[in-house]
Amino acid sequence: MFQIKTLNKIAACGTDKFDKEKYTVADECAAPDGIMVRSAAMHEMELPASLKAIARAGAGVNNIPLDKCSEAGIVVFNTPGANANAVKELVIAGLLISSRKVISGIEWAKTLKGQGAEVGKLVEKGKSAFVGPEIRGKKLGVIGLGAIGSLVANCAVNLGMEVYGFDPYLSVDAAWGLSSKVHHATSYEQIFAQCDYITIHVPLTPETREKLNAEAFAQMPDGVRILNFSRADLVNGEDMREALASGKVAAYVVDFPTDDMLGVENVIAIPHLGASTPESEDNCAVMAAAELIDYLENGNIRNSVNFPAMEIARSTDTRLCVLHKNVPNMLAQISGVVSAEGINIETMVNRSKKDNAYTLLDVVGDVSDDCLRKIEAIDGVIRLRKIR
Repeated sequence: MFQIKTLNKIAACGTDKFDKEKYTVADECAAPDGIMVRSAAMHEMELPASLKAIARAGAGVNNIPLDKCSEAGIVVFNTPGANANAVKELVIAGLLISSRKVISGIEWAKTLKGQGAEVGKLVEKGKSAFVGPEIRGKKLGVIGLGAIGSLVANCAVNLGMEVYGFDPYLSVDAAWGLSSKVHHATSYEQIFAQCDYITIHVPLTPETREKLNAEAFAQMPDGVRILNFSRADLVNGEDMREALASGKVAAYVVDFPTDDMLGVENVIAIPHLGASTPESEDNCAVMAAAELIDYLENGNIRNSVNFPAMEIARSTDTRLCVLHKNVPNMLAQISGVVSAEGINIETMVNRSKKDNAYTLLDVVGDVSDDCLRKIEAIDGVIRLRKIR
């Protein structure tokens, strides 16, 4: 019986995916095999020896200690694309409210309460303060063309915008889904120089941290409008405030409010609502559950952020799953131990991801505890599982 621990409230359509004859799902369990989490912080959490996998019901994994998990052989999954439509819709709303001063106009209209029959006249007199341009025909730069960015780009094309997309790591699947009308930009600088609106959809890494800064703003046209629905730290806050004050940036829409941005003129701070839809939460929960089930029962890995993808059909009744360091001679050592025990290897597949690697072996024969101990003793092996 597998035990799944939930650290947040997970949609029932996700937890219901676990077969009750094979799984116990609860928010308290002593020795969980898997964890499902949304936003709960795990960095200070003691990870039990039983824990084999963590599934984040969402895309970002900043709340999970990835290095600690990799060292312990704990596979960390996320759910890319499950909330993509929800975020896309809010980005499109962000495009509109960054152009048309709808929010400030609504707030101003509230101040007219009590003016009685004069309200209509006051509205007509004061509305010119909230004029803003249409987005049709304007140039939009989309940085990052993953699940969300590609949807935003396609939608903006359909809204009549001239769209430029930049992503040095564009996947084949994402490229197939991208409209042929999206112009291929070859650098950040091309996006900065050409576009009236810029929306960024990349993970926060050392390379992308504060990518939008004074140097980047200097390359942009005056009055550019910037949208950030990815992470606050992709933008240098001090440089952004200066760019807003000078008029270089006309509006900044951010879904990750920080203290230094709240109350700043022309900043529209949204309280992290990108994926806050019931449909998105359901999609994430279902995908996270499916990832845990396939890994625990079959050893397959899909959408892991710390170990390589590996999905192969079972060819025998016994499967060995070896998480190990990406170092030379590992396959020879693992297969050598198995062969020396008189066990036939039907299928053996290995893949790597940066410093970590994963090897699956479908075998015929009795895999003894002694054989397992010999594999575990190989220098560089992180974790071994036998699945039957």
